[in-house]
Amino acid sequence: MTQAPPSTQTADNNSVGIVVPQTLHFDQPLQLACGRALPEHDIIYETYGKLNADKSNGILICHALSGHHHAAGKHSEDDRKTGWWDSCIGPGKPIDTNVFFVLSINNIGGCNGSTGPTSINPDTGKPWGPDFPPLRCRDWVESQYLMMQHFGITQWAAIIGGSLGGMQAMR
Repeated sequence: MTQAPPSTQTADNNSVGIVVPQTLHFDQPLQLACGRALPEHDIIYETYGKLNADKSNGILICHALSGHHHAAGKHSEDDRKTGWWDSCIGPGKPIDTNVFFVLSINNIGGCNGSTGPTSINPDTGKPWGPDFPPLRCRDWVESQYLMMQHFGITQWAAIIGGSLGGMQAMR
């Protein structure tokens, strides 16, 4: 049995450990259901587990309306609060990171790092604010599809979410 690197070890052997949010920038416009487009956008996300060679073990986690990308683990040893679905994601848990590669994305339009109203509009150099385009469920799904392409995944093993996340999973 091998030990996890010290930076990811925690007292809970079923934890994904310390996770670091990542940001992926897309230069191409994202056409939105409202008819407008985001000329560019960022998606903040976290991953847990490893993507297998044929990229068939990916699970997409979709958060609820007021949720965010931090679904499991901690951001530091000092964190008192784990991700919002930590009880379900990790080694030996229902979404087993020894088996699956898990991707948890912060939706565009949210307030937790992905492009949204507080982001700079590249056309004006100022925050989008109330000029941020209205979004629909299919816009989030389209941005998730771009992430899927980025990782080379052709089909998810599962898409899981509650509330608004469930609506995205069904779409």
